[in-house]
Amino acid sequence: MFLAAASAAPLSSQTRRAGAPDDAAVRRAALTITEADVRGRIGVLADDSMRGRGTPSPELEKVAAYIAGEFRRFGLRPGGDGGTYFQRYRILRTQVDSASFVMALGRGAHGHWLLGREAAYWGGTLPAAAVTAPVVLLVGMPADTARPFGDAPVRGAIVMQVLPAPQIRPQTIGPIVVTAAAEGAVAWILVSDRSAAGFGALARSGLRPRLDVPGMTEDRGPAIPIFEVRDTSALSVLRAAGEDLATLRTPAGQGVRALPGFTATISARRTVLSETSAPNVIGVIEGSDPQLKNEYLFFTAHMDHVGAAGMGNGCTAQGADSICNGADDDASGTTGVVELAEAFATLNPRPRRSLVFMTVSGEERGLWGSRYFSEHPTVPLADIVADLNLDMIGRNWRDTISVIGKEHSSLGEVANRVTRDHPELGMRLVDDLWPNERFYFRSDHYNFARKGVPILFFFNGVHPQYHRPSDTVDLIDAEKESRIVRMVFYIGLDVANAAQRPRWNPESRRRIVEATGNQR
Repeated sequence: MFLAAASAAPLSSQTRRAGAPDDAAVRRAALTITEADVRGRIGVLADDSMRGRGTPSPELEKVAAYIAGEFRRFGLRPGGDGGTYFQRYRILRTQVDSASFVMALGRGAHGHWLLGREAAYWGGTLPAAAVTAPVVLLVGMPADTARPFGDAPVRGAIVMQVLPAPQIRPQTIGPIVVTAAAEGAVAWILVSDRSAAGFGALARSGLRPRLDVPGMTEDRGPAIPIFEVRDTSALSVLRAAGEDLATLRTPAGQGVRALPGFTATISARRTVLSETSAPNVIGVIEGSDPQLKNEYLFFTAHMDHVGAAGMGNGCTAQGADSICNGADDDASGTTGVVELAEAFATLNPRPRRSLVFMTVSGEERGLWGSRYFSEHPTVPLADIVADLNLDMIGRNWRDTISVIGKEHSSLGEVANRVTRDHPELGMRLVDDLWPNERFYFRSDHYNFARKGVPILFFFNGVHPQYHRPSDTVDLIDAEKESRIVRMVFYIGLDVANAAQRPRWNPESRRRIVEATGNQR
């Protein structure tokens, strides 16, 4: 009897401060997180009627309204814009203007290539106005990666690279384009032997409308624009420069050199077709300590998914099923945040630090909602002590959860200790099992980490249903998820009541925070 009672105790009597809720109150709060609630909430969020919760979409707005309604019911204070639960960010639907062109001329030769026809736009930052610059010719891939351009005058130049189509891959040309941008190049033009059909598809894709968040995504990709033209289109320009196409395709033609007397011009711009917005949902429980209530512990998850087939979010139909429900990704984590809000709302007295519960949108588009929050925080970033992020916590092993980021801060010690103190949860913590997948950088906690906030990322890994219509509520292990969320509750309570805020490990801070150039 004594051993059983001791093993289930959420707090030790030595660590409970005066005025803190007693063990029974903490246990009652944790037990509001139930298997039935988890299954029911995921059923709401991942229902076919939500059509995969794409960003932006009317169904995502329904989900946001549902979560805000729950926060209101629990008595959470609105933490969004203008006294609401919503923080909204603008989304523009844009398209590269079809009158945009790339041009090269010199020594009597003139190449004029319209985007979408003779030229394809790959990506990168488009110039604010037309730019004309000298040309540096690069043939093949440079052998010297330390000095890929040798003594060629790359600063202020447009690099024209002749490269076989099979070698043109983002992972191949990306690093060298980044180097060129760092050395002052203003644009990059690939000259390829791509087939007419393949090039036509590529050129048309560059003119497809896309979604942008002002100030965040317009310039995704390298800092300079990348274009591609077929070598047959560039033939006259190359000949005028004294370059033979057949020779360029052999090892003898490899190398880098300036093309004296030649210039290239880039004239390309984006047109805004329409504008909408998307929400983050934010609720706050104010801390009970007069000083520590001005510090904040965040609980986050992304409420969006990849929508339905044909919406352009990345969902592919499976037979007749065209809706990617996203039960695990991430209705499971969103449910966890709502359950945590309900559990903490029952505690009296409240934890010492303030708690912020935030469900974000746009994660599947590229961490949009959390990125926007990190650039427009509703509380000072310096006062955020930690982020506990839940993404895909409803599947795979019954007794194990991967907690990514444990090794980077003192939060790892807290998580390990709390798990040992709660054997009744039957959970085992493991580190990142998939380091090559770089999951640390692929969910919303990363936008906190890059700003200097210690994080833990609770994640059960992917599965065959990932981003497919078959990620449905019937495959969720709601009983296991309820235990994971209770564990996060106990970890959060420990962090919220601790005398000291979590600390980064110095080397981790150097690699993750300072290396990004985005520290607060």
